[in-house]
Amino acid sequence: MMGSLRNPAAFCNVYGFRPSYGLVPGSPEGEQFMATLATEGPMARSVEDLARLLEVIAGPDPAVPFCRPSEPFADRLDADVKGLRIGWLGDWGGAYAMEPGILELCEAALAQFEAMGCTVVPLAPPYPAEKLWHSWMTLRAFLNAGRRRALYDDREKRALLKPEAVWEIEQGLELSAEAVHAASLLRSRWYVQAARMFAQVDVIALPSAQVWPFPAEWRHPAEISGRAMDTYHRWMEVVVPVSLAGLPCLSVPVGFGAEGLPMGMQLAGPVGADLRVLQLGQAWHRATDWPGARPPVI
Repeated sequence: MMGSLRNPAAFCNVYGFRPSYGLVPGSPEGEQFMATLATEGPMARSVEDLARLLEVIAGPDPAVPFCRPSEPFADRLDADVKGLRIGWLGDWGGAYAMEPGILELCEAALAQFEAMGCTVVPLAPPYPAEKLWHSWMTLRAFLNAGRRRALYDDREKRALLKPEAVWEIEQGLELSAEAVHAASLLRSRWYVQAARMFAQVDVIALPSAQVWPFPAEWRHPAEISGRAMDTYHRWMEVVVPVSLAGLPCLSVPVGFGAEGLPMGMQLAGPVGADLRVLQLGQAWHRATDWPGARPPVI
């Protein structure tokens, strides 16, 4: 019997949704105009439950900038997805290290999408992975340094922070205004390129994680398939493209690996296409019902 497991893939036998930035307002506290990398979203065992929860938490807050109007989702999920174009980005041209079996499981899922009438379009990396990473790391460090500066300045509280959190805050404190602007410029250019990409496909697909669920006792994976991780979050780099552009993204379960561990796949669309992404997820759920499945006996 395996012990406790953790990482994003540990939740991949359910559906998790990252809405377009602004659809679910954050708390109107602290800096609001620059902190747009992260957003809250629902998780559920069916797309319908997820959509109903999204309707509850979505909606503009006049005290929060960049809010988007909500819309009914749950009653419009069942739609014809035939002809929908899914752009497969895989491991971003080899840039993202993957544990064995993850890409193959996702590609098997894509074959099922084709059987449902979708068209799968293999895509070359639309933007350099190193530029995405540099932008994300810089902006993340900048925002963490600002948000958690009070904790860092209090010596007693700093001692309670994880070493990784202290490192990231210190990285942010050393940044210049020029470095932050350059990172934001990279992000803006990626957003433009993503818009061009969505002229070719309706949604993009990537694995939900680069590693299978790992023991909860680990701080984080030290390497993936022989490639050393140079920071504590390099092993989840595959989520950076979607997060950096604020795209609506649904993580759908796609099955189990050789050791019975779950894996998922990201389905992301252009900003504002939340319903389209959820409709594709609903069609997938009706065709597969992976949350109702159990891992094979090993």
